Amino acid sequence: MRLVDADGSQAGIVPVEEALRRAQEQLLDLVEVAPTAKPPVCRIMDFGKFLYQQKKKAHESKRKQKIIHIKEVKFRPNIDEHDYDFKLKNVVRFLGDGDKVKATVQFRGREMARTDLGHKLLRRVAEDVGEQGVLESHPEMAGNRMHVIFGPPRQAVKKPSA
Repeated sequence: MRLVDADGSQAGIVPVEEALRRAQEQLLDLVEVAPTAKPPVCRIMDFGKFLYQQKKKAHESKRKQKIIHIKEVKFRPNIDEHDYDFKLKNVVRFLGDGDKVKATVQFRGREMARTDLGHKLLRRVAEDVGEQGVLESHPEMAGNRMHVIFGPPRQAVKKPSA
């Protein structure tokens, strides 16, 4: 097998018994890192420390991720002006926080005959959101609800100045 010492230097191709003896002399573990290679590659290392470092790396990368939630704001087709402004302010606030927003218009009873009011309302929301959000889907009917999804605005890519 090909052996890599604890300091990272190549020890060459050695028999398994020799590799195990070297690892025991250094009070470390012999770990097979590339079993499919010809010949297989083994490394002398502290395996417990290696697992600990891998776990810390995974935890750090998980911490740096941005989780995007989908917030839902419900409207009715004949919503009052003040209620509309209040809900629109929430939509803009959610988008500012970096979350996606699902704007839903819920129809009841005879309102189902006037789905054009829902289209008109959702177009108005899209116009009023403007630059604070990006329209990701067109108005879509699902049962007695019509919805669109807004995403947070995309940041302009800054080019490094030369």
